[in-house]
Amino acid sequence: MKAMVLRRFYEIEVPGEPRRYPELPSTSDPLELVELPVPEPGPGQVLIKVSACGVCHTEIDEIEGRRRPKIPVIPGHQAVGRIVKVGDGVSRVKIGDRVGVAWVGWACGSCTYCVSGLENLCGDFKATGCDLDGCYAEYMVAYEDYVYSVPWNYEDPEAAPLLCGGAIGYRALKLASVKDGMALGLVGFGASAHQIIQVVKHLYPNSKVIVLTRSREHIELARELGADWAGTPQENPPEKIDRAIDFTPIGETIPRIMELLKPGGKLIVNVIRKRTPITLEYTKHLWMEKEIKTVANITRNDIKEYLEIAGKNKIKINYQTFKLEEANKALRLLKQGKIKGAAVLLPNT
Repeated sequence: MKAMVLRRFYEIEVPGEPRRYPELPSTSDPLELVELPVPEPGPGQVLIKVSACGVCHTEIDEIEGRRRPKIPVIPGHQAVGRIVKVGDGVSRVKIGDRVGVAWVGWACGSCTYCVSGLENLCGDFKATGCDLDGCYAEYMVAYEDYVYSVPWNYEDPEAAPLLCGGAIGYRALKLASVKDGMALGLVGFGASAHQIIQVVKHLYPNSKVIVLTRSREHIELARELGADWAGTPQENPPEKIDRAIDFTPIGETIPRIMELLKPGGKLIVNVIRKRTPITLEYTKHLWMEKEIKTVANITRNDIKEYLEIAGKNKIKINYQTFKLEEANKALRLLKQGKIKGAAVLLPNT
């Protein structure tokens, strides 16, 4: 099978951006296209022929070493495909089923967190495309307890971004404790936020949505999808916000959001790693009972709930498709903020 493999850490070169990690070699093509044997599913596992794989900022974090994967690794954790083989003991799914695979690849199932439904906090948590090989490949294996039924009314490429961008954005929305009528800020407007704004409009119809994003194309998309106001982080929205979700890869956005929060406001940081530091002043950014909470990984229940919401409401997915061998190009464009919506690889075309 063909697969894109990361063999060492690199800083991804993009035109016009300064080097941030001089200790790393830089390249525009960090992933290598290779031929590998098709993997065999072990006990409790299934083999999936991958038809679509979403591209996520977390892959950039892995390549640049902010989230350290096993090396070598096949990245990718937003897969849609068909089961073509099953391992011993598999009973919940069968050959021919269309399934999705997400970031949560395995957890121990017996620790305090797992038994309470918080396997995202499990100390032995294993992430797809990081601790386990992922879907930047024509085939992948996954544990049957960690695959999901994909809504019937989505084609494979548009379904892939539901499995991380949408699902983890939905977890962030739940953690924000939004009440209908509150003003909600979405900071950054890529694969995740462009889905979550639609969920907010369904669940909280009387809430205003304020979008802050650096890209003019993303501002236009936010307005198309119902933002009550959209502008750059340097601009001042017409009102302060009760809740905010940060989807950006840089630390400088955090103090700016905290300045825009009302007293008692809450910020959810929906990224695994930041490329640049976060610097806060207590009286300027944190006083007046303002809160910051982070999102760590995701639970299976979050994914199932979100897929049901997306299928019922037909959340619109904006996406661009790339061939498997164009993965490096997709990553460069994503790092530059030039993907309108989500990037999706098509490994078997």
